[in-house]
Amino acid sequence: MAFSAHSTALLEAKRRSGLSFADLGARLGQDEVWVASLLYGQASAAADQAEALLDALQLPQAERPALIAALTTYPVKGALDPAIPTDPLLYRFHEILQVYGLPLKDVIQEKFGDGIMSAIDFTLTVDKQDDPRGDRVVVTMNGKFLPYRKW
Repeated sequence: MAFSAHSTALLEAKRRSGLSFADLGARLGQDEVWVASLLYGQASAAADQAEALLDALQLPQAERPALIAALTTYPVKGALDPAIPTDPLLYRFHEILQVYGLPLKDVIQEKFGDGIMSAIDFTLTVDKQDDPRGDRVVVTMNGKFLPYRKW
């Protein structure tokens, strides 16, 4: 999977800094998943957020203009390769949609009607739930329902 040079530079600076996505989110006033999306080039920041991020990552002044431009430009969303992911964690999400995608679609449409869940008016959070049998990953997707129009 190829990432932009800007994403590679930002992710490397994050690694060097020792800051987590949650740490960066606290500095930017945003959720950690949104910050990760920003670093991967899937979201755009306001100029002051871009500056705060680069300050937190202690990036040199010479690199900042290009990085600020990249962080504040509207991205082309969905940059993952269209093939089935091979990374085990990403593959599990693909598998979840293969197994539960149609049932999930039917349940949502049974409750809301014919439409979709917005990925624009949307939040995604990841939490850890302690469990003596093995910690649990809790992924919450919260999107506005958008009914299909009839015309």
